[in-house]
Amino acid sequence: MNLEDLDQIHIDGLEVFAKHGVFKEEQFLGQKFIVNAVLYTNTRNAATTDNLDLSINYAEISNQITDFMKNHTYKLIETVAEKLAGYLLLNTKGLEAISLEIKKPWAPVNLPLESVSVKIRRSWHVAYVALGSNMGDRKKFLDDAINSLDNLDCVRVKEVSDFIETLPYGGVQQDDFLNGCVRIQTLYSPNELLDKLHEIENEAGRKRTIHWGPRTLDLDIIFYDDLVVNSKDLSIPHLQMHLRDFVLVPLAQIAPWVRHPIFGTTVAELLEANKKNYIKEK
Repeated sequence: MNLEDLDQIHIDGLEVFAKHGVFKEEQFLGQKFIVNAVLYTNTRNAATTDNLDLSINYAEISNQITDFMKNHTYKLIETVAEKLAGYLLLNTKGLEAISLEIKKPWAPVNLPLESVSVKIRRSWHVAYVALGSNMGDRKKFLDDAINSLDNLDCVRVKEVSDFIETLPYGGVQQDDFLNGCVRIQTLYSPNELLDKLHEIENEAGRKRTIHWGPRTLDLDIIFYDDLVVNSKDLSIPHLQMHLRDFVLVPLAQIAPWVRHPIFGTTVAELLEANKKNYIKEK
């Protein structure tokens, strides 16, 4: 998602009296905060039909901001901004991203200043996650994993591929796999999403004892927007995804046009170019 391609609705200078701050007096007496918000969305349908229901109602958003800030108490305005952004993204249809600035005009610093503020931008991200299992009830493990993903607060499962039977990869003697892929929207960062995937794997009894060995459940982040990550714990795009047709076949079913951010080729092209065949013949 490119934010430059989206339209913007601005809310500027919304005043809210709320009880946020490190000091007890701030949490008890309260003080004034000023909120500036930029809502990233697509206003085309609303504009061409003159229909407010197809847009984001800035009056409703202003009331939601006010109610949220009044009904919660946090020590840090960083936390106020983070929690408020997540709340609005999760509960506002058509809101793809939000920029929030929380100003604190009466900050207790004992110095002459106009205000202190925190400004953040948060958005929905598109990720593709590969799934695999070759132990026990393989289909149930995959189905349960998809349900667990969809039940996470900051994840929406948008599309699921067919499951395919595949031969083992990596030279370890073991049973055949069942593989698939899902497209999700998420508010999690890549590392936060990885942690959640590991939690779901652990719930399924995943044991990491043999490299490329049998497993109840394997969940891998293949793509996350157009991001390229290379760290000790995480590589995006997945380093060997272009060599694995058990990843490419289900991925091509739901995202053939998506381009590899390093190679510049589409998933369909990667599948066509891949010479290794691990798909089990029916």
